[in-house]
Amino acid sequence: MIEIKKYAAIDIGSNAVRLLISNVIVEKDKETQFRKSSLVRVPIRLGADTFVSGEITPTNTQRLVDAMEAFKLLMKINNVEKYKACATSAMREAENGKEIAKIVLEKTGVDIEIIGGKKEAAIISSTDLNELIESDASYLYLDVGGGSTEFTIFSKGRIINSKSFKMGTVRLINNSKAENKIIFKEVQQWIETNTKDLKKLSLIGSGGNINKLFKMSGRTIGKPISYIYLNAQYQFLKKMSFDDRISELSLNPDRADVIIPATKIYLSAMKWSGARKIYVPKIGLADGIIKSLHRNKL
Repeated sequence: MIEIKKYAAIDIGSNAVRLLISNVIVEKDKETQFRKSSLVRVPIRLGADTFVSGEITPTNTQRLVDAMEAFKLLMKINNVEKYKACATSAMREAENGKEIAKIVLEKTGVDIEIIGGKKEAAIISSTDLNELIESDASYLYLDVGGGSTEFTIFSKGRIINSKSFKMGTVRLINNSKAENKIIFKEVQQWIETNTKDLKKLSLIGSGGNINKLFKMSGRTIGKPISYIYLNAQYQFLKKMSFDDRISELSLNPDRADVIIPATKIYLSAMKWSGARKIYVPKIGLADGIIKSLHRNKL
């Protein structure tokens, strides 16, 4: 007999806020299936506040409240039985982040958990990465967000090391060149130190930007993108104006600017680790939240 449960995840990121509703299909003696029912994305860009002024503005606070009200209605309509809301670096670093979480709870009833970088990486790692990871190979997994990037190194089927860096797309856009140079150097040293003894390493990338780049590549699901292709795309995107990226490539306005620093992060990680290809499974924080809810780990 099949049991179908409906769970939801709210991912409050630095660039966008997402609601993922999934059907969790449980059948005796079979592997649980997680099927996406609905995904709603709202480009509030909280990071543009936090990384410039240190706190989230009243305008974006109200937009967040409105989004949570809308998400609650959508979850009600979809008969969602359990959900979890998690906020990452923008709210984590905002001086008024906890205060805003309290406002949202009072006005909407949505309880936002502001999670640290390590917990964020752990939740994402609870997704289906094991299906990609071969027992005799090594991988550098990175999830590029608006405010931070989470790095995890896998070798011979187990996690070797992981770290969260304040290297996110929205943050890089708002930082000075000197600030970005410092953070890139820190990440370079960490990657080179932790991957120098690993042979035939590949990247696994997640995040909206690498998903978009993969879609643009026309690759078959499961096939990797090469370093050569990604570098060519990076040079192509840099030469285009912001308006042309929207009109000619059909990118959303909140994607058309951040896709360039995101591509640079993936390319840099490949260069520093010696990886020549990157796999792009469609996974992220919201997927990890759904699976963690099912396993009662949140």
